[in-house]
Amino acid sequence: MYLQKMLSCYPRLNALQTFKRAASQGKNPSSSPFLTLHAVRQWSNVPFFTVPLARAHGKSFAHRSDLRQAKRILVKLGSAVVTRGDECGLALGRLASIVEQVAMLQNQGREMMIVTSGAVAFGKQRLRHEILLSQSVRQALHSGQNQLKDMSLPVLEARACAAAGQSGLMALYEAMFTQYSTCTAQILVTNLDFHDDQKRRNLNSTLHELLRMNIVPIINTNDAVVPPPEPNSDLQGVISIKDNDSLAARLAVEMRADLLIALSDVEGLYDSPPGSDDAKLLDTFYPGDQHSITYGTKSRVGIGGMEAKVKAALWALQGGTSVVIANGTHPKVTGHVITDIVEGKKVGTFFSEVKPAGPTVEQQTEMARSAGRTLASLEPEQRSDIICALADLLTERKDEILSANKKDMEHAVSTGRLSPAMLKRLSLSSSKLNSLSIGLRQIAVSSHDSVGRVLRRTRVANNLELEQITVPIGVLLVIFESRPDCLPQVSALSIASGNALLLKGGKEAANTNRILHELSQEALSIHGVKDAIQLVSTREEVEDLCRLEKMIDLIIPRGSSQLVRDIQRAAKGIPVLGHSEGICHVYVDHEASVDKAIKIIRDSKCDYPAACNAMETLLVHRELLRTPLFDQIIDMLRTEHVKIHAGPKFASYLTFSPSEVKSLRTEYGDLECSIEVVDSMQEAVDHIHKYGSSHTDVIVTENEDTAEQFLQQLDSACVFWNASSRFADGYRFGLGAEVGISTARIHARGPVGLEGLLTTKWVLRGEGHTAADFSEQGSMTYLHENLPVAQVLPGRRTTS
Repeated sequence: MYLQKMLSCYPRLNALQTFKRAASQGKNPSSSPFLTLHAVRQWSNVPFFTVPLARAHGKSFAHRSDLRQAKRILVKLGSAVVTRGDECGLALGRLASIVEQVAMLQNQGREMMIVTSGAVAFGKQRLRHEILLSQSVRQALHSGQNQLKDMSLPVLEARACAAAGQSGLMALYEAMFTQYSTCTAQILVTNLDFHDDQKRRNLNSTLHELLRMNIVPIINTNDAVVPPPEPNSDLQGVISIKDNDSLAARLAVEMRADLLIALSDVEGLYDSPPGSDDAKLLDTFYPGDQHSITYGTKSRVGIGGMEAKVKAALWALQGGTSVVIANGTHPKVTGHVITDIVEGKKVGTFFSEVKPAGPTVEQQTEMARSAGRTLASLEPEQRSDIICALADLLTERKDEILSANKKDMEHAVSTGRLSPAMLKRLSLSSSKLNSLSIGLRQIAVSSHDSVGRVLRRTRVANNLELEQITVPIGVLLVIFESRPDCLPQVSALSIASGNALLLKGGKEAANTNRILHELSQEALSIHGVKDAIQLVSTREEVEDLCRLEKMIDLIIPRGSSQLVRDIQRAAKGIPVLGHSEGICHVYVDHEASVDKAIKIIRDSKCDYPAACNAMETLLVHRELLRTPLFDQIIDMLRTEHVKIHAGPKFASYLTFSPSEVKSLRTEYGDLECSIEVVDSMQEAVDHIHKYGSSHTDVIVTENEDTAEQFLQQLDSACVFWNASSRFADGYRFGLGAEVGISTARIHARGPVGLEGLLTTKWVLRGEGHTAADFSEQGSMTYLHENLPVAQVLPGRRTTS
């Protein structure tokens, strides 16, 4: 009865009861709204596939990404995860989401086991309810209603609570798992089940048989009969079952599990007690690092603690089982914490026996930030020296660079994974390196007028001056695909602007990126700031990097529109500078020059169709249809092997038209484009606003008034008159290079060069001034006089 009341408060489980009741009454269960809206969706849409068998047991996974191979997984639910905040009753919402994830992984073909707490909390809630009910009846009979408020509940013994709560806990699990057509089985254990060889073999046999039958075993210590825990007992030899951390570790090794996920109420393992000022969450923990950890107090519930969890985790790791300790109580992540861990995402603390040779990405970020601050404090001439040195190295060491690039090209061709357009981006040549060197020297010149430049200077009051000056943003993360030439360009811009830089290149350019990064650090070394630019390991997932919101200040993606969109979704706490798509338009007005139109359209579409600034839609004024100009445009596109897709309006004018466009918001990135007809310049502007991506748009016309209206009305980052869309580029704009093109409406827009990597800060110089001096009773008044701009440089001030 009590469990039924609890289930009635939980809509998904209540719907399950409706489904069961309908089936028992001979009714069609599919009429149940729960089955229609939830169960069918869950049962039919979960992709069923067999997870490939993991490596032979005996050696744990070395890296997080390997966790995707885990076949047999044990999930340990700590008391803080299972119980409510008042320690009386279960956290039903959390349990439901955990059950959903376990069932999904089970349905994928993995073998799932659960070690759970919660019997004592469930029993405590149940017994308190029964005692309160009986006491209220007695009080009502003997003392009247006025005495009810004075009632007190007795202290409940843990064993009795466990005995009363275990059956209800299992009934709840069974009801939840039934939603996903997943069968469960209960197993209660004590120390004797592990110390007695026969009982140990029996337990092992039972668990293996349940897994073979695709049943999820739910294991708990038999708290109704176990003796009180020994506070000083340790995990030595045959592990003692003094808490569920120990139990989970022992079972994981006993059952040769690939992965143990221990969920608690903390994010993972910190190097010092969580909440202390300098506490850092450890992404990965190695057995030799125990001496560097300072443990805090135990959880609000349960008898374990982080020290017990670490000892249990290391014991399991030594036995060949990988371990992750993570938070199972956070409302924003509980619904996917288990699946995220199995997918190899950076969640919690991963225990590994393999310590990487180099620093972690967190350590790289700290190194970059520290060196970046020194870089920002250098004189402009010193930053210029570094960039010029890098420009020299690009030509002096071109043979090394091209040799590394040749390896990447050969591998890319042999695997066949890159399109011709992507292969072109990957390829480097002597001419490309020469152009890079020239662009870097342009950046070196501009670095003299970057960090410390005064934008505004105001005398606020007598002897109180305010200045707004340019400063670096901080730590930049630039993620790029198949574009190794991007690395020196972005490095030079970061050096000029005094920013620290993390670089994440695609693995297809690994050899080229490595040599270019080495040259960048070699150039930085001439002024002792080698660590300001870091190349992130290819094992780091982009989504994990996007979660370092406390360490990274700006993310700049350079690559496909899909890459940009993925990063914008993943980087919830870090600003992203970029454009999601490059849907660029060329509008040919009825007063356009024939020669200019043909030349501009050919260059915009055919010069480099994979570029984000290539034309994707050609807009043609209606009066040009069936004219020699239009015929020449079509002939030119066919000669260049451009596949044409007709827009709806254009198709209506034709008897036999090309294939009709599926969407006018398509970025083809190849020798394809859409053609649509418009009745006027204003209609062209409206079309671009509706279907464009605010990247780069062009008008071809000889009418200056029409052109000016187009330039003024169109809200795109780049708007051109009688010029190819391919000019939207930092080098072509004279910026030396670009970190990317932005279609955002704040900070930087269009090709982003040095200016886009700077922000500002306000510097106030006074002589003991206080805000109270300027109040009604104060002796001072504001002046707010604009002053001549002064150039503020590290260590000195000069007036320009």
